[in-house]
Amino acid sequence: MQLLLDFYEDLFEELSKYGEIESLNICDNLADHMVGNVYVQFREEEHAATALRNLTGRFYTGRPIIVDFSPVTDFREATCRQYEENACNCGGYCNFMHLKRIGRELRRQLFERYCSRHSRSRSRSRSPYRHRSYDERPHGGRGHSRSRALSDHSTFQAS
Repeated sequence: MQLLLDFYEDLFEELSKYGEIESLNICDNLADHMVGNVYVQFREEEHAATALRNLTGRFYTGRPIIVDFSPVTDFREATCRQYEENACNCGGYCNFMHLKRIGRELRRQLFERYCSRHSRSRSRSRSPYRHRSYDERPHGGRGHSRSRALSDHSTFQAS
């Protein structure tokens, strides 16, 4: 569970460099077209486009980050309600998103940290800080699972 929380925090910190995040979701599905998917919804479409441009060709823990806009614009409609109630008969092969559960406390801390950083200064130049797990070459970092992120409208999917 701690690896998942570390991974979520890494994603949030990296993606928040490109703009305000409205939601960040990690899929728990097993089907080939959804395994390893991460969806982030930015407040502004331009922020999603900037993230897509900057993450294309990058790597996370030695694995390529495959990014693309997604047709998903409302995560509530794309999420499996039965999974949330522990009653999905399709298991990991469901075509609706089964989301990994991230605690409210971690989400609250990350969003508050983002808000406090950006309330002090509204101008955002690219930070010289670069998280060690994200790289432009297919080398090292910590050993997390593969990831997809980013989606359409102001949402972004990376794979």
